[in-house]
Amino acid sequence: MAAQVKLGLKENRAQFALLVLVNGFVGGMVGLERSILPQIAEKEFAIAAKTAILSFIVVFGIVKAITNYYTGTLANKFGRKNLLIAGWVIGIPVPFILMLAPDWNWIIAANILLGINQGLTWSSTVVMKIDLVGEKQRGFAMGLNEFAGYISVAIVAFLTGWIASEYGVRPYPFYLGIGIVFLGLLSSIFFIKDTKQHVAIETTTSVVPKLKNIFWDTSWKNKNLGSVTQAGLINNLNDGMAWGILPVVLASKGFSIAAIGIITAVYPAVWGIGQLFTGKMADKFCKKDMLYMGMLLQAFALILLVWANTMTHFVVLSAVLGWGTAMVYPTFLATVAENTNPQDRAKSIGIFRLWRDMGYAIGAILTGIIADLISINASIIFIGVLTFISSAVIYYRMKCSDGNAVKIIDWLTNKIKHDTGTTSTGMPCERRIAKVANAFS
Repeated sequence: MAAQVKLGLKENRAQFALLVLVNGFVGGMVGLERSILPQIAEKEFAIAAKTAILSFIVVFGIVKAITNYYTGTLANKFGRKNLLIAGWVIGIPVPFILMLAPDWNWIIAANILLGINQGLTWSSTVVMKIDLVGEKQRGFAMGLNEFAGYISVAIVAFLTGWIASEYGVRPYPFYLGIGIVFLGLLSSIFFIKDTKQHVAIETTTSVVPKLKNIFWDTSWKNKNLGSVTQAGLINNLNDGMAWGILPVVLASKGFSIAAIGIITAVYPAVWGIGQLFTGKMADKFCKKDMLYMGMLLQAFALILLVWANTMTHFVVLSAVLGWGTAMVYPTFLATVAENTNPQDRAKSIGIFRLWRDMGYAIGAILTGIIADLISINASIIFIGVLTFISSAVIYYRMKCSDGNAVKIIDWLTNKIKHDTGTTSTGMPCERRIAKVANAFS
C-alpha cells in the first residue's frame, strides 16, 4: 500500500482539494465573530471597558495556542484525521451558545470551545497538506490552505454584518455557524484520509537533520525558526488588535453596522486572496524577504490607521494590512516545514502555532490596557511599532535557507532593467538598439 503513495500537489490533488474545502469551513467558524461580537458586548451586555470587550479574544487565543501545541504532539500518535474530527465535534455547541447566551460569561465559554476547535482543525489541515505535497510547492500549498481559511473568514464576517444590519445581531447571523460546523464534521468523517503514509515516505528521503530540542529550537534558538516564531506572535498580536478594536473605532466614527462589516471583511479578504499569489512567491523568492517586507507593510498600515477618517482610508489601509499579512502567513508555515525533519514537523508546527496564536491573547490584553489607560490611538501606534521591530528582527537574524531562492530586490532590479531596456551601466541593450534601428530603417 505504501508503495502506491506519492508525494506532490498534482499527485494528491483530490484529497488536497477536499482539505482546502474543509479549511474553508474552519475559517468560517472564526468569521462568525469577526464583525459583530464587540457590538454584542456593548449593546446587549452593556460592557464599556475595552479590556472586558477583548476578553473573548484573550480566551480564544490562549486556548487555541495551547491546543495547537498538543495537536502537534498528538498528531503522530492518534493520527491527523482523528484530531480533525475531534475538533469539529467540540465546535458543535459554539453557534448555539453565541445566539442564545444570556450573559457575557457564556460568550467566553463559547470561545474556549472555538479555540479548541480551531487549534485541532486548522493545525490538522495544515500538517496534512504539507504531508501530501512533500518538499516542493509547500508555499503554494500553504497559500491555498490559508486562502481557503481566511477568504471564508471574510465572507462570513461580511454576511454576519449584513444579516445583523437587516435582522439584528442575534440570533440570525449565527445560523450560518450551524451549517458550517456540520458540513465540516461530515466532510472530515466521510471524505478525508489520514496522511501518515506520506510522512513515512518523505522521512526516508529528507536530508534535514532532526532538532536537538524541538521546543527551544522552534521558539528561538534556531535563527530561522526563531525569527518565524516571533514574527508569528507579533502578526497575530496585531490581528487580535484589529479584530477587537477596529469595529469599536469604526463605530465611534459613526460608521453603520453594514459599513463596519465591509471594512472588517476587506482585511481578511485581501489576506485570503493574496495568499494564492504569495504562496507561490514563497516557493520562488527568499522567505526572509517575504517575511520582513510583509511585516513592514503591516507596521505602516497599522500606524496610519490612527489618521484614517473616511471609508476610502479604512478600506485602503485594510487592504495594505491584508497584503502584508498575506506575504507572511503561508511563508511562516513553509519556512517551518523547510527547516524541520518530517518526523519533527508536526511538533514544530504545533510549537510555532502555540506562540503565534498566543499573540491573540497578548495583543488583546495590551490593546485593552493601553486603550483604557491612554487611548485607542495610542494602543494602535504601540502595536504598529512592535510590528516594525519584528520586521527588523527578521531582517538581521534570518537567512535564506534555500540556495536557489531569488532575492526580491535583485528580481525587481533586473525586471526594471529589462523593462527599460538598460544594463547595469545604463547603456541601451542590444534588444533596444535593434528596435530603434529598425524604426529608422
